[in-house]
Amino acid sequence: MQESRARAVLARAPELSAALLQTLIEAGGGEAQRALERSIVRAVDLPAAARGFLTSPDEAAIAADLAWLDGSGARIMLCTDADYPPLLRETSGAPAVLYVLGSVAVLASAQLAMVGSRNPTPGGRDTARAFAAWFARAGLTVTSGLALGIDAASHEGALAGGGQTVAVCGSGLDRVYPAEHAALAAHIAQSGALVSEFPPRTAPLRGHFPQRNRIISGLSLGTLVVEAARKSGSLITARLALEAGREVFAIPGSIHSPVSRGCHQLIKQGAKLVEEAADVLSELRIPLSKELLTAIPTERDRPVELDKEYEMLLDALGFEPTTIDVLVARTHLPGESVASMLLILELEGRVTALPGGRYGRVSGA
Repeated sequence: MQESRARAVLARAPELSAALLQTLIEAGGGEAQRALERSIVRAVDLPAAARGFLTSPDEAAIAADLAWLDGSGARIMLCTDADYPPLLRETSGAPAVLYVLGSVAVLASAQLAMVGSRNPTPGGRDTARAFAAWFARAGLTVTSGLALGIDAASHEGALAGGGQTVAVCGSGLDRVYPAEHAALAAHIAQSGALVSEFPPRTAPLRGHFPQRNRIISGLSLGTLVVEAARKSGSLITARLALEAGREVFAIPGSIHSPVSRGCHQLIKQGAKLVEEAADVLSELRIPLSKELLTAIPTERDRPVELDKEYEMLLDALGFEPTTIDVLVARTHLPGESVASMLLILELEGRVTALPGGRYGRVSGA
């Protein structure tokens, strides 16, 4: 119990870097409890805030942390632990401490970060799910940030593919952010891990998310950006991946789409252009299994054939969001017919309605 308390105290100490924590633990002979001895804390050159907390910790906060750890089954992982993620350990600014809810072993598995817009197109969301499921079946763990949009779709795809996924959070693990992802977070904890460097009861503050991004990229062999605007936080993750010597991948999109411009910018800067999931595995030198190489859609999976006019409408729709007026001009069909045909295509899952009276084709339709 004393060792657990000591780890909780070290985890909450402000301004305690991984290097300083390692010095303390080594001075304590590898034991967290001994590292808190006053003689050792005085001997190590620590920031005043860290020294003050270690010599006089907030006992109420520590007691609450221990109660949460015991009740949730979460674990505090110090950067000196043997099972601290090896790829993350290699990065500059690696966190001194991780709180982990779920599998600790999954953090050492081969991971691919998938990130992107919080407001993706329907096609982008479908692409993220499909790619993540494919990566999961290939044996990669999909790592993302539990945010709305591409992050959530990536986690969902990995789970649907029967694989593992890691969610790195910008708040304490005792609260899920965003709240609507509570069920998804619970599923991730059962089939992977939730990770945070922030102690319990930490709110999801704006500044926490760039910090979180360095963990996402640091855990992973590479980062795939699915959709991102020019000033997207996903580009921060990509930059951090490059700085850590990891691969960066980007999926191109329409030249007219704002959420494709960040990906196009990355490709101009040297990111690998990705058209299919195999492009990523090939670059990471992860072998494809025979099952994946030979996997093709069955007849049952193939969409039902459409009447000629519906096929013509889908062809006119193309792969960029379009208004009914444009479709009428392209097909020369009556506006009422186009509207009713779009409704039917939407019910069949081939088309989706978008803001501004536009319609977009669903991936695979």
